[in-house]
Amino acid sequence: MKLNELRDNDGARKSRMRVGRGIGSGKGKTSGRGQKGQTSRSGVSIFGFEGGQMPLHMRLPKRGFNNIFARDHAEVNLGAIQKMIDAGKLSTDGTVDHAALKAAGLARGGKDGVRLLGKGELTAKVAFRVAGASKGAREAVERAGGSVELIERRDSAELAKAKKGTAKAARTAK
Repeated sequence: MKLNELRDNDGARKSRMRVGRGIGSGKGKTSGRGQKGQTSRSGVSIFGFEGGQMPLHMRLPKRGFNNIFARDHAEVNLGAIQKMIDAGKLSTDGTVDHAALKAAGLARGGKDGVRLLGKGELTAKVAFRVAGASKGAREAVERAGGSVELIERRDSAELAKAKKGTAKAARTAK
């Protein structure tokens, strides 16, 4: 095998059909759209239309529920925190908050903060400053000699509203 012999497998790259390029191409004149009518023209918007019959997406029952007030917490287990402390990626001196857990790669997402969960064992003495903690997680941290401080819970919708209000106040002050 030489560099000048490298090429794609047969059929790996297929060139697109060039429509409207003469009768000999097989897709000339009407370009495979047939004669006249709505679908022969551009901008057709009848996708999912079933000729007046109730469309499938409307015949199927609606399912589920989307809670608009749900909080988005990054859930972190105590076992994972202990593993990061043992690996030296998370420091126990000072308070461990959302930023510290994110830097250690434990908290992904969580617009409304971090919530501690009690899965696993914690042996290190750690002071946490988080948005929430389960009862078992709080007991496990206190058993290890640490503490859990809950910060004021403000969801992302509240923060967006507050941010909007400060922007409005700044505009009117000008």
